[in-house]
Amino acid sequence: MARYFGTNGVRGRIDELTPDLARSLSQATGCYFKCGKILLARDCRLTGGILRASVVSGLVSSGCEVVDIGIASSPTAEFMVKRLGADGCIIITASHNPPEWNGLKAVDGKGVAVSKERGEDIEKLLGEPASGGKEGRVTQYDSATAEHIEEIMRHISADGIKKKKPKIVIDCGNGTAALIAPKLLKGLGCEILSLNSHMDGRFPGRPSEPTEANVKDLIALVKSSNSDAGIAWDGDGDRVIFVDESGGYVIGDKVYALSILWKAAKLKTRNSKPAGDVVTTVATSKAVEDVAAKLGLKTRYTAIGAPYLSEEVAKGGAFMGGEEVGGVIWPESSLAKDGFLTAAKLAEALCVKPLSAWLMDVPTYFNVKTKLDANPKAKKEIVARVLAHAKAKKLAYITVDGVRINFKDSWVIVRASGTENYVRIFAEAKSQAEAKRLVQEFEKIAKGN
Repeated sequence: MARYFGTNGVRGRIDELTPDLARSLSQATGCYFKCGKILLARDCRLTGGILRASVVSGLVSSGCEVVDIGIASSPTAEFMVKRLGADGCIIITASHNPPEWNGLKAVDGKGVAVSKERGEDIEKLLGEPASGGKEGRVTQYDSATAEHIEEIMRHISADGIKKKKPKIVIDCGNGTAALIAPKLLKGLGCEILSLNSHMDGRFPGRPSEPTEANVKDLIALVKSSNSDAGIAWDGDGDRVIFVDESGGYVIGDKVYALSILWKAAKLKTRNSKPAGDVVTTVATSKAVEDVAAKLGLKTRYTAIGAPYLSEEVAKGGAFMGGEEVGGVIWPESSLAKDGFLTAAKLAEALCVKPLSAWLMDVPTYFNVKTKLDANPKAKKEIVARVLAHAKAKKLAYITVDGVRINFKDSWVIVRASGTENYVRIFAEAKSQAEAKRLVQEFEKIAKGN
């Protein structure tokens, strides 16, 4: 049987994720969600309209009631699942991928993203009989973005922001962030300077992924305009990064660590203490665990990918969830990585002290990455070899996704790629030299040298 689902949905170019395949996968997804009420959203990519027609056809043919919220961010769509009492959701998006890509991301009625493993259950339904006589239908729902903005504002203390009026440069990346970010931050009382704030599925302003190299214009404008901070999102708004007042790029790991600090600080103003676990992936910086430990919180590690994060947070007992790419889950709102609630929290935090001052409470680590060519059999052998080494040396390790070996102030992970013939080796330490040494050491172990 062909496999289509990756870590978080199905992605590909239009000659791979064809309209016919999108229809078949959507029909199977509708059956998986018991032919119930399914939310539908899409980002602004040029192939979104074509795939929407296919997805609607597939869902209706399976007897689903389709509620189409139109072009919307992924956090908006995922938030609306619970609000509208839907049985599931399909978002037509390729997130941070280049404009020629598109994808289908599925979310269940609890707001938990569908993982690769659950995606295999959907694939088993391909070609199954459709509705069994049940008549599907489509309705439009036009207020999802406005309702999401209202929800975010409910979690923010806007009085201080309106008094302080922090000056923030926003880079919407020509994605769906343009629907929310300007209105949200202006509504909170921020002074806004905008880049790439109109939607364009070609992403002409910059590549969709907000890496440091891709947001050079944002960094330059923050410095030249003497702004308090900069914010950039990916194409569907679930990832977010910051720039501090001096133009320093704030990587996704630190965005998550800052979010933990801000939530704890706000609780303190209410004479309350943080409770629960911090949930994150095995590829996330130890800075997150360090910040959590200072607050008396334990860290729970998951496999890499948004579905595994949301699955773990959904189990309960989580203070919050987040991952290394700047996706932060605020359980008090939804199980989505919400780049807009995170941005609003930054605006709130800037009223207390500058971003650079907040960053002083987040430890700095350095990382080095490499990868080894390996076929499926070799990938298993390599990971097993590293695990055997960890056991023999009585090292502290985690095996939720490959093997992560933890040292006092550093760690290294060896994991097989789920989509490519590679084994990835990633090390983090207090110095670049130590991170490089760890990668070199475990590369030799992985090769059996």
